[in-house]
Amino acid sequence: MEFIDKIIKLSEPKYDSKTSIEEALLKRKSVRGYKDEPLTLTEVSQLLWAAQGITEPRRNYRTAPSAGALYPLEVYVVIGNVEGVAKGVYKYKPLEHELVKVKNEDVRNELTAATLGQTWVGEGAIVIIFSAVYKRTTQKYDDRGIRYIHMEVGHAAQNVYLQAVSLGLGTVAVGAFKDNEVRKILNVPDEEYLLYIMPVGKI
Repeated sequence: MEFIDKIIKLSEPKYDSKTSIEEALLKRKSVRGYKDEPLTLTEVSQLLWAAQGITEPRRNYRTAPSAGALYPLEVYVVIGNVEGVAKGVYKYKPLEHELVKVKNEDVRNELTAATLGQTWVGEGAIVIIFSAVYKRTTQKYDDRGIRYIHMEVGHAAQNVYLQAVSLGLGTVAVGAFKDNEVRKILNVPDEEYLLYIMPVGKI
């Protein structure tokens, strides 16, 4: 791993494992309780690659399908308990496969409150948050593009679920939250719409 100021260069993702896709599908479930143990940065790297990583560099294709290959999704990760990594809010940059820090605080408790007291959000070693810039897709597909974006975030979230199974981790998709509070907590730009919150931890 390479650390440059507020940028964390992530390790190359792995493209195989001992877990078959069939086994991952069989074991996939929503997990709402996690051990108080750290994740490794390698595990974080793999989860983020599964969410929105690049699979075809020449065309910037990603792990989840996107209408018109327009890729409206943005991914944040709140790091609270990862070996060798400072706590804070980071934004994932898929093209560079790196993290850029946007806030120095561990905001898991604030996210718990903003998700209507869902305690598992604060218990995850990390919390992955998906947002979307709607205009990237609606400028081509008009209002129907919003539907496409909601499909896309479902694809990406399922990738996180399956990757978590492969890594022996647990996660759950959270859709109930106060948008404006989460926006302030993460410093999300106004053009982005918050869609999904996924705590991840050891089980």
